[in-house]
Amino acid sequence: MRILGIDYGSKRVGVACSDEAGEFALPLITLNNSKKLIKEVVDIANENGTKVVVMGESKNYKGEANTILPESLNFKMDLEKEGFTVHLEPEFMTSHNAERFQGKTDMLDASAAALILQSFLDKQRAKG
Repeated sequence: MRILGIDYGSKRVGVACSDEAGEFALPLITLNNSKKLIKEVVDIANENGTKVVVMGESKNYKGEANTILPESLNFKMDLEKEGFTVHLEPEFMTSHNAERFQGKTDMLDASAAALILQSFLDKQRAKG
């Protein structure tokens, strides 16, 4: 079963998707955060045959909620209203790490989403 990964940001939202076996995550697309975001994400999920989403849980280096967390939790609720199961995965500096690996490109946020999703997949695999 495929799973979507989301790196939610106030301006851009990165989207990644796992392979069918749920072993690795690949960056898909970076979307503008706009009023049509929920529809775009639902369409991408439908195209990939998934109802499961992993979103980065945005916190600062002290583990406290950062400024984007309330907005991202509203988006999580919107996805749940659309019938998705949404898991939160702790994230810290994923965009920074993605930039370190690939440089600053149009796919930076999608790559950050892939890092978030891969972390979730690795933890699931470790649980057995």
